[in-house]
Amino acid sequence: MKHLPILFISCFLFISSFIFVSAPKTQDWPEYNGDGARSHYSPLEQITKENVGQLKVAWTYASGGADTTRNRSQIQCNPIIINGILYGVSADIQAFAIDASTGKEIWKTNLAETGGTLSRGVTYWSNGSDKRIFFGASKWLYGIDASTGKLIQTFGEKGKINLKNGIERPGADDFVSSNTPNTIYKNRIIVGARVAESESALLGDVRAFDVVTGKLVWTFKTIPEKGEFGSETWLSQPARKNFGGANAWAGVAIDRERGIVYVPTGSAAYDFYGGNRPGANLFANCLIAIDANTGKRLWHFQLVHHDIWDRDPPTTPNLITVTHKGKQVDAVAQITKQGYTFVFDRVTGKPLFPIKETAFDYEAIHGEKLHPTQPIPTLPVPFTRQSFTSKDFNAFVADRDSLEILLKNANSGSAYIPITSKMTVFFPGTDGGAQWGGAAADKDGILYIPAKELPVYTSLIKKTNPKNRNGATGAELYKLNCAACHGADKSGNHDGSYPSLLNVGNRLKKEQIQAILQTGKGMMPSFSHISLAERNAIIEFLNNKDSGELVANSSASDVPYQHTGYNRWYDRNGYPVSTPPWGTLTALDLNTGQRRWQVPLGEYKELTKKGIPPTGTDNYGGPLVTSSGLLFIAASRDEQIRAFDKTNGKILWEAQLPAAGYASPSTYSVNGKQYVVIACGGGKLNTKSGDKYVAYALP
Repeated sequence: MKHLPILFISCFLFISSFIFVSAPKTQDWPEYNGDGARSHYSPLEQITKENVGQLKVAWTYASGGADTTRNRSQIQCNPIIINGILYGVSADIQAFAIDASTGKEIWKTNLAETGGTLSRGVTYWSNGSDKRIFFGASKWLYGIDASTGKLIQTFGEKGKINLKNGIERPGADDFVSSNTPNTIYKNRIIVGARVAESESALLGDVRAFDVVTGKLVWTFKTIPEKGEFGSETWLSQPARKNFGGANAWAGVAIDRERGIVYVPTGSAAYDFYGGNRPGANLFANCLIAIDANTGKRLWHFQLVHHDIWDRDPPTTPNLITVTHKGKQVDAVAQITKQGYTFVFDRVTGKPLFPIKETAFDYEAIHGEKLHPTQPIPTLPVPFTRQSFTSKDFNAFVADRDSLEILLKNANSGSAYIPITSKMTVFFPGTDGGAQWGGAAADKDGILYIPAKELPVYTSLIKKTNPKNRNGATGAELYKLNCAACHGADKSGNHDGSYPSLLNVGNRLKKEQIQAILQTGKGMMPSFSHISLAERNAIIEFLNNKDSGELVANSSASDVPYQHTGYNRWYDRNGYPVSTPPWGTLTALDLNTGQRRWQVPLGEYKELTKKGIPPTGTDNYGGPLVTSSGLLFIAASRDEQIRAFDKTNGKILWEAQLPAAGYASPSTYSVNGKQYVVIACGGGKLNTKSGDKYVAYALP
């Protein structure tokens, strides 16, 4: 009998151990793109290559706020999931929390100021019972109680921080928005932001705020003060007073163990002409390693010198471990709009593959001062094609003869041809190549990159210089402020990225148009930097009531040119003029620098029915990779979500979405059940808008 207690304890421990091991697991997706490394990776493996075909809709959540009349709203959110609760953003830019296993709403904000922005998600922080959601909308960074959805009154100014404070400069406008989720390090939230891309842009400083109080902790000046490191690359001084931009709009990655944050920065403004800002222009177009404790620069690499092509890095870098020269190396990889991938040692900043400073001998427009070289990585190989010639028109393109004449008289053939008064063709286009959805990275050192391969054309035209006159007409003010996006004839662009303004007065009242010009909407920035009289003159022109009277003009600048728009090159049938694929998904091995595979991403079903192999489509949004060997992605304009075999790019499953999923999917488990969720906001590329989040699971 004396041995019974020992036997009892042994049995209890055995049973407890069995229960512990067998207990259903909950796996979070705790931050933007999965983790601080921005890997888009999950260790979950309940959904496998063998059973993925059985996925069914588990729940659907209607977030509200979709513009189903004009189809102008979007959802770009990558939702986060923590302890069985999903946090996301609605089609009308309100944060919400729902039960991640049922889609049942827990709370949703009703914030008054969320205009002039889109949102790619929220950021979570907790310390014991103090649990917070941080949400960027309009010019504000909001601090929200994660349990109730209420503003935390002790954070910032009664629950919010005005992000414009501290980045002002003379003559700048008011537009700033932190639409990509920010990054937590200890008790700090590291914040980048979107600013205007015109010469009136605010400064693009990267800042860290205290997560509890909202007080500023440190600032990294992306345009240096005179005398600081990098200021010598601005030959026009004082640079911080004269220029804006160089902002961290795409989000950052963080190595929390080392305390290093990796920051990609945007172009200096104005994007397409830099004659007034000669020099390399640090720290624009850089990948910067910053000490997350102090905000001090550790190392940097400039990806484009003196950018006049809007070729800033479009997405967060990926932190990834690769095998290099027989050793494991912790690396950081940055994909680009040009189709290049730059790979560096995460600690030292040393490139893992040689990068060649390459001369480009082209004639620029009058007044421009080109940088003599640009950095081109020798490896990894580009994940997109790099030039467009007459041989690259597709076999079924309409009006081929006239298109060939246009191309013959255009500038084309290189990533770094300066824009002039002639038609200039970018390939890949001005927004990629890679786009904001970014790449997924697995544990084997492979990047999975969605991209697009569509030609885009533009040119520079001389501005009417109102400095020499008493003012400008409504037509001239429209041309100066609006025509680059909406077209000189107000017709917008072909794929609907910039809507037509023809007869806009029949759709919107004058007060509504004035409100949009004042605050911005979606991807359109605020025009609050121009006067009320100027905005009214533009509205009169839009309503075909321009009197021709001169209005005092506040938008005069030293930039003598404006570009003629982001024009994706389609034929009259609505298809890209280039040879497919028009959208791709590529597996790029960063151990060797070589491609593993590349497949089309998306299709035009009417072309497939004609016997044309799937062409791929323009796409927005990122992938998700799992340890079970699956790659999930929506992103394409055909309103599908697909699962690919990550080893060969074969499609294993696809499903129709209620609207296109121009977002990145998340995966998580609750009580042992794995889900894959995607935001279906549509609204881009002439597709319908929606408000749904759709979660899939096995039966």
